[in-house]
Amino acid sequence: MSTIEKAMGKLAQQAQAKEKPPETTAQSQQANSSSVSEKDKPILQIDSAVLKRLGMLSDIRSRETRVLSDEYRSIKRKLLKNAFEPGLIPQDKSNLIMVTSANPGEGKTFTSINLALSLALEKDKTVLLIDSDVLKPTVSKTLGIGQHMGLMEYLLGETDDVADVIYHTNIPNLRIMPAGMPHHLSNELLASDKMRALTEELNSRYSDRVVLFDSPPVLGVNETVVLSNFVGQAVVVVEQDKTKLAAIKSAVQQFGEELAIGYVLNKAVHGKTGTYGYGYGYGYGYEEERSA
Repeated sequence: MSTIEKAMGKLAQQAQAKEKPPETTAQSQQANSSSVSEKDKPILQIDSAVLKRLGMLSDIRSRETRVLSDEYRSIKRKLLKNAFEPGLIPQDKSNLIMVTSANPGEGKTFTSINLALSLALEKDKTVLLIDSDVLKPTVSKTLGIGQHMGLMEYLLGETDDVADVIYHTNIPNLRIMPAGMPHHLSNELLASDKMRALTEELNSRYSDRVVLFDSPPVLGVNETVVLSNFVGQAVVVVEQDKTKLAAIKSAVQQFGEELAIGYVLNKAVHGKTGTYGYGYGYGYGYEEERSA
């Protein structure tokens, strides 16, 4: 074959390559990237020793956590009844539950994690715990599961599939969506239309799943009030002997009237011997009249 023939053959090969639709190549790359990402996504390991050290539900068979387990069992029964029994609250978002407090430091993350652990014991349900306190995310840090892509990356459009930021854990039926990397528009993203769309997708895509949002405190964070419009239930954590009644009323009055609201009394002291369980006790009840 002459030099000219070789050159002509090479030019023909280059022309064929150019004729290949660019979107086909992009789709192939996207498919390969997606499959690798799914394959490599870690299973988050939650250490029971860490839970025990923090006074959480590390082992429901233990006498040390039996009282705490019973308290949370009572709380979750009310949540599950509202979530899955028709007619109690709007069913389009009844399984979406926000855990918050009037002010910081009242124990909402402690409550969120324990509720998630208790709900994960249900045989016919799964629970997804979302760290939506995007300015001060503490779920991953508390559980010692490291930092991973999460809510912020999804809201920023770095992934289009919500499944990419939902992680299995070593605890059956428990899934976690981390907060992700901090962003200067974190609060605005939390109140965005894409966040609303995410809650709608979670409700329709996982209708048998309980979704818990560990949310920012209400007072001073407008985005928490916006988030409350996306969910069907709210659990307000109240610290005994610290949270002012005026603060609770001010927080609750910012919620919509259709939102079912419950209260968890945190760090409650019982009896002459001191504290109940690990220094935490719980009471729960829905307010029948918002103005009461």
